Amino acid sequence: MSETGLTVLDGTHLRSLNPSLPELNDAITGSQLLEIADSKASTSLFGLSLPQNLKASALSRVIDETFDDHDDDVTFRKAELKKDKASKFLSDYISAIANEMKDDPLVVSILDGNTLKMFLEDEDDYAMLAENLFTDMDIEDKGKICKSEIRNALVHMGVEMGVPPFSEFPLLNEILKKYGAEGEEELGQAQFAELLQPILQETADALSEKHVVVIHNIKVVNGSELRKVLADEKQFNDVSERVLLETESEKDGLRKTKLIRSFLEKHGKDFGLPPSESNEAVVLLYDAVFSEIENEKSVTRADNEFRELVKDILEKFAEQLEANPVFRDLDN
Repeated sequence: MSETGLTVLDGTHLRSLNPSLPELNDAITGSQLLEIADSKASTSLFGLSLPQNLKASALSRVIDETFDDHDDDVTFRKAELKKDKASKFLSDYISAIANEMKDDPLVVSILDGNTLKMFLEDEDDYAMLAENLFTDMDIEDKGKICKSEIRNALVHMGVEMGVPPFSEFPLLNEILKKYGAEGEEELGQAQFAELLQPILQETADALSEKHVVVIHNIKVVNGSELRKVLADEKQFNDVSERVLLETESEKDGLRKTKLIRSFLEKHGKDFGLPPSESNEAVVLLYDAVFSEIENEKSVTRADNEFRELVKDILEKFAEQLEANPVFRDLDN
C-alpha cells in the first residue's frame, strides 16, 4: 500500500514468504534462529531493519503460544532446538511479525535514487533546486556559503527529496569527502550548484544499488485496535458503560446519537479511534458513520438496547477504517 509517496508495510510481503532453514548438522540455539529469521524478514521488506519493539512483541507471542517450557526470551535465546522445532518456530515467528504489522503497520520511505535522478535529469529542475538550497543555506544573505554547508543542504533536502539521514547512510560522509565538500572555503551560487551535482549523482547511484528504508513516525489507524475491543466482552462493556454515563440523561434518539459522537470525538483514541482533531479525513469519517446511523432505525432504540447501538457505531468505524485507514503524524 502507498500513501502520497510513502509505503505502508502491513505484513503482506511476509505472508507470501516461505522461510526455510539452512542445512543443519545439529541443533540450533534460539539466538541463532532469531538472527536467521530477522534476516529473512528484513530481506523480504526491502532491507528494512525491523524495530526492536515489533520483534520483541512477535517473539513474546510465539513463546507464549508454542514454548510453554521457556519462561522468557532470554531463556529461549539460550535454548537449543532440533530442526523440526526450529523450522516451526521460523514460520511461526515470521507469521507473528506479519500479524504485528497488520495490527500496527509501518510507514516507510524506500529511497532508491529515483527521486534524486528526477531532479538531476532536468536542467531547470536542478537549477531551481540548487538555487533554493543555496538561498536557504545563505542565512546571512552574503551570496557566499562555506563548502561545509553542503552537508546541511543534504540534511535540508531530507527523505522527502530522496536523501537518507547520515545515520542511516554513512556512505554520504565518504561522498562528501571525495568531492572536497568540507572546510571553510566559500562558494558562490554557481560553484555550489556545480559541487552539489556530482554528490547527488553519486548518492543516487549508490541508492539504486542498495536501497535505504526509513521508518516514519506515523501511526496508521486501520480499525484493528477497535476490532480487539469489540471482540473482548470486558473491554467492550467498559466502553459502553463510559458512553452510557455520558448520555443516560438524554431520551431523544437523535440528540443521544449526537452525545455519543461528542463522547467518541473526545475519548475515542482510548480504544482505537483517530483523534477528531487529526485532519479533515477524520471529520469525514465521523460524518459518514453518524450519517449512516441517523438514517437507521437504531436511533429510536430503547435504553436496554443501548449496547447494541454503541456496538453498531463502533463496527461501522472499524469497517470504514479498514477500507480507508487514517494516517496520524506523531511528530506534529
